[in-house]
Amino acid sequence: MAKFSTNTKTDVLIHLGIILSSILILFFGFFFVYLPWSTNHGEAILVPELKGLTLPEAKDALDDADLDYEVSDSQFVAGLKPLSIISNYPKSGAYVKSNRKIFLTVAAVSAPLVKLPNIIGRSSLSAQNQLLSSGLQFGGEEKVPALEENTILKVKLGNRELAPGDEIPKGSKIIFVVGDGYADQKIDVPNVVGMEQDEADILITGLGLTVGQIISEPSSAPAGSVIRQRPASGTDNKIRIGAPVDLWVSAGGGIE
Repeated sequence: MAKFSTNTKTDVLIHLGIILSSILILFFGFFFVYLPWSTNHGEAILVPELKGLTLPEAKDALDDADLDYEVSDSQFVAGLKPLSIISNYPKSGAYVKSNRKIFLTVAAVSAPLVKLPNIIGRSSLSAQNQLLSSGLQFGGEEKVPALEENTILKVKLGNRELAPGDEIPKGSKIIFVVGDGYADQKIDVPNVVGMEQDEADILITGLGLTVGQIISEPSSAPAGSVIRQRPASGTDNKIRIGAPVDLWVSAGGGIE
């Protein structure tokens, strides 16, 4: 067995130098050779851009980058394709190690249901803000003849009329049916004298007018028929859309 001489001070220093050198070699070898090799230090992979991709497209992009993935959450976002990527962590553009798992948030397949708030009678602007807070969208206005200008008279989803409290998919576009304040459009006053009352009602409302007062009056005319109207019809008589037409209806039993 080899013996190290420690007879002199120089021998001791030499021995200490050898020991310290060995320790330094082991230290630097562990931290700068072994540890980087064992942890793939320096093998940085760029996380690809994933937002907007479908889940299969994102999987292919991550496979090409030698990265793994996991769907960690789903959210409903109006207008986004179901199962498309909303966000990811670590974020796109970051550098990660090989085989790192990327956590994905995807668009939900179906929208959750929300209750339609009661916006009947509100102004259009006020109702739009209330819709947004409920997770719904404003789908435009339909104006109808009515005195209540820019006031919501009813609401629709497509062609279906809705009632407050109805459950509908979040993000749905709600159409407001609002009054036009009768606008300024005028039409000829229709002549309904001699008609049955129900026929007169249909004609009046079909022209965008409203049936006003119904006054029953004894008359020799058949009961239920219109014997007078206000305003009267005539070539030069005009009436504003939405305005009322009062009717005098025969009660029968009159004397000629």
